[in-house]
Amino acid sequence: MSVTTEQEPRTAPQSGRGRGPAHGTRRKGKKQRGDREQDQGRRMPTWQLVLRYVLLLAVLALTVGPFLWQLSTSLKGPGEDIYSYPPSLIPHDPTLKSYGEVAKIIPVWDFALNSLKVATANVLTNCVGAALAGYALARMRFRGRKTAMVVFMMAMLVPVESIMIAQFVTMRDIQLNNTLIGVLLPGCIGAMNVLLMRNAFAGLPYEVEEAAFVDGANAWQRFTRIALPSVKGTLAVVAIFSFMGAWDDFLWPLIVLSDQSNFTLTIGLNFLHGTFADNQRLVAAGTIIAVLPLIVMFACLQRYFFRGVGEGAVKG
Repeated sequence: MSVTTEQEPRTAPQSGRGRGPAHGTRRKGKKQRGDREQDQGRRMPTWQLVLRYVLLLAVLALTVGPFLWQLSTSLKGPGEDIYSYPPSLIPHDPTLKSYGEVAKIIPVWDFALNSLKVATANVLTNCVGAALAGYALARMRFRGRKTAMVVFMMAMLVPVESIMIAQFVTMRDIQLNNTLIGVLLPGCIGAMNVLLMRNAFAGLPYEVEEAAFVDGANAWQRFTRIALPSVKGTLAVVAIFSFMGAWDDFLWPLIVLSDQSNFTLTIGLNFLHGTFADNQRLVAAGTIIAVLPLIVMFACLQRYFFRGVGEGAVKG
């Protein structure tokens, strides 16, 4: 009885192993054929693929085309016709004289330095303030939290142009008009940036912070050591949007500033365009000078910018 009992389990797996490879090969072959048929069913027709690439090229031409045209115009010499037809995108005799002429006509580097000061301060205030406010709205329990959320959402619905007179009167009453601080103060913390940071912090798992709380970490330590390093992508988004908003702003600096020594780059380039409207090479050169810092900043932060999609995940 004991011998029979030991032999029966041995013979059964042996017979199964004998049939297994052929049976497994047939199943594998059927699965591969099914995958090929499924891939063929999902394969996009040729005309749809061509249409997709045509649309992508059209969007690329509409977005990048004006910048390339301005760059080409700024590099063309005085002897080249910038209005020739068909238009020539590549300069025949490229030169950088237009950039030097811009610096001679207006103090473009002083204007750029003023814009850089305002934009850098705007990035710092928005990143710090929006991160603190977003963490409080997402992770802390306090009375009036829902009301604060509603206030931030309502602030996004108010057009900036409708409150500029009140902002100017406020800056004048506290004697900050015609100063770079007066340019910075109204946009030092944006409601959109606060909501972006709030959503990023809300997506983090609570278990990580609970473990840190058990280990004795206070709220500030949980914020700086756990939550903040996990939302670098959203911080990069806030930094880029804040820098672009402060660097490209034209209407508010035009209202609050009156001294030319405090002018930002956008106001200075507007004077260039009004005085030398016929010389489009100088206008194009000034435009490239204004756009170049934005390109450099995005190139430096693009790794964190595109990583913001997967934020909130637990990293091992």
